[in-house]
Order: sequence, then C-alpha cells, then structure tokens
Amino acid sequence: MPFAELRYFSDALQKHTSVNLILPDPKLKGPFPVMFLLHGLSDDHSIWMRRTSIERYCDGLPLIVAMPDGGRGFYLDAVDGFAYETALSRELPEVLRNWLPTTDRWCVTGLSMGGYGAVRFALRRPELFVSAHSHSGAMGFGHGTVLPDRPESREFERLIGPSPAGSDYDLFALAERLAPEERPKLRLDCGTEDFLLEANRAFHRHLQALGFDHEYEEFPGTHEWSYWDLHVREALEFHRRNLGF
Repeated sequence: MPFAELRYFSDALQKHTSVNLILPDPKLKGPFPVMFLLHGLSDDHSIWMRRTSIERYCDGLPLIVAMPDGGRGFYLDAVDGFAYETALSRELPEVLRNWLPTTDRWCVTGLSMGGYGAVRFALRRPELFVSAHSHSGAMGFGHGTVLPDRPESREFERLIGPSPAGSDYDLFALAERLAPEERPKLRLDCGTEDFLLEANRAFHRHLQALGFDHEYEEFPGTHEWSYWDLHVREALEFHRRNLGF
C-alpha cells in the first residue's frame, strides 16, 4: 500500500509538523473516508507504523489512515500551550481535503492519551468523526482535579487548569451535553491488568446511565503494544460497520 509522510506548516501550532498517511491501493476509486490514528503520551506520529502491523491490517481497504503528531498535548487546546485540538480536528482535515479525495464521514482511533483524544474529537465534532474507538484510554483525564502529588501535575495543569471537571476537557461532561441524535458511535476496550481500567469502567458506567449507545469490552492484557496491535483490528471492523467502507 502507498505510504507517505506529509510535512506542513500548522497555523494553529505556529510550527512545522508531520502526519503519516497510509493510502488506499491505487486501483481503488475514491473518495475515501479517513481514520485518524492517535498516539499516546510518550510517542509521536511514527509509532503506530513502528510498533504494529497497521499497514498490513489496512491492506485492501478503501480507507485513508492519518497518523498525526499530537506531542504531549492530549489533543486539546491547552489553557497555556499548544492548540492541538484546532490543529488536528479543524486544520488538518482541511489540509487533507485539499490534497486527497475524501468523504465527509470520518472516524478516529487512539490509545491511552490518544484514546482520550479520539473520544473527545468525536464528542466535539460528531458531524465529522461519526465513530470513535479508544484503546486503554485516559478517560478520566479532565474529569477531576489535577493531583498535586503526580510528577506530571504541573504539565497537566498547564493543559487543562487546576479544576477541569465539568469543562470542555471532561469527557463525562461532554457526553452529557450531546442530544441522542448528535451522538457519535463509540467503542472502548481496556486490558484487565491495565492501570487505566477503573477509569474506563467508570466512563462506561456513565455512558450506560446516560443511555448513550456504545460498545465496551475488557480483554486480558496490560498497557502495552502487543495488546494494541491485537485489538486495533477490532477498531477497523467497528469503523467499517459504522461508515460502510
């Protein structure tokens, strides 16, 4: 399958940045839906290609996979820092539309920090990201106060402030605000030995209480690439069902 790295200047970030692209077989005719594939806190736009077989899993699919660089910004516009939400959920779609034959119905997948980002993108822009899949997502990020005893607390406070609960950074609050007809399709999974398991269970229970239709599964595994390489194939199938590609 064709693979490309697109380097461009982001007005939102005021810097050059990159997105890796897996493109459909040239024999397939577009337009194509796009799946954003988001990395975790310690990685970059190259990691999904280096640590999984995502290119092989997409072989033959009429799908563009876009893997952007989200830094350590949790895919949001920081209180004090970079505007990754604007850069990736607003600006990058326009960049891709200018160069590639795309449809108007996209999807988004991510792991850990990227799982939070995937669900947040869909809750914030359901008209574009009609389905979202989170692997081992940081679903509680933004739902409570920033804990002062964590080594990352000062970094996270610059992103979301000291008391983000109920704000646009809080997935629990965002899910509450959407009317039933506006809700994107959501799927969450998490390993049974993952340190983020309880946060995923709490968000799952919250969605159930809201009557927010979604899929939720737990599988054996920890916060590691062997788990994500296995279950990203289920994300592709989930998006195929919802987007019809």
